[in-house]
Amino acid sequence: MSVGTMVVNGAVALLLAPMFDGIARKIRAIIHSRKGPPITQPYIDILKLLGKEDLRCTASVVFRFAPTIALASFLVVALLTPMGASPSTGVPGDMVTWIYFLTLGASAIIILAAASGNPFAQSGAAREIMMLLSVEPIVVAALITAAVKSESMRLTDMMAWNLANGPSVSMVSAGIAFLLALQAAMGKLPFDIPEAESEIVDGPLVELSGPNLATVKLALLIRQLVYCFLLVQIFVPWPALSPWPLSVIAALVKVLILFGLAAVIEAVSPRLRIDQSMVYMSRVLFVALAALTFAVIGV
Repeated sequence: MSVGTMVVNGAVALLLAPMFDGIARKIRAIIHSRKGPPITQPYIDILKLLGKEDLRCTASVVFRFAPTIALASFLVVALLTPMGASPSTGVPGDMVTWIYFLTLGASAIIILAAASGNPFAQSGAAREIMMLLSVEPIVVAALITAAVKSESMRLTDMMAWNLANGPSVSMVSAGIAFLLALQAAMGKLPFDIPEAESEIVDGPLVELSGPNLATVKLALLIRQLVYCFLLVQIFVPWPALSPWPLSVIAALVKVLILFGLAAVIEAVSPRLRIDQSMVYMSRVLFVALAALTFAVIGV
């Protein structure tokens, strides 16, 4: 990957992730007939938290450094995610690296919650594990489908193959499975079970404050963004625009549409119970595995 592309990916992740969340919050407010906060509210929240005192409920080293590990992990994921018609990363198996760092970031948040000693945080950590184990297999199955079709484990090769060959049964099915799991991957209603403010008062984040809370919130916003970018770039890469900045803008528009769709679903959906969520995810996983089967047989 060129240095320029790395800078653009990092800048998009750090600077635009809060803006997309602000737009989603504004859409939810409009649906609920409220004025709502300004689009810049996530930036304001993060900056205010960075200026607050860093209060800690424990002297644990894990609790201190886990937020930084989570943010760094999701930033690496952002650097590996194609944003526009970017050049190849040069990493032979960057799909594996992408999944590894995505899981590492989620694991850091889980360990952080467990180390806090707060029962609400620990309950949230347990729920986060359940969601991780139900959502990530769907994402992995969808990516393996793309890898089988493109005969490569490079994310940009998968995107290039789909651009060159057009839709296929397996890729469309994998994209649908990814889309059906996206709301849960983004941690939004009806799948915000790990945080569930009305039940476990923000779950894994309940004991965080100040800069640590700002770091984790920014990390989670970046995770939402990279999930959306991966979906639109691997499974809906059309149209292929040139020069490169135009392809980045086109990808941002598609990501904005996904955030808008997620906001509408969030605004009109009640939270699911854990068992209902697991049943739903098992059905989506079946679609993802069917797409992988289609890819193996060449459909």
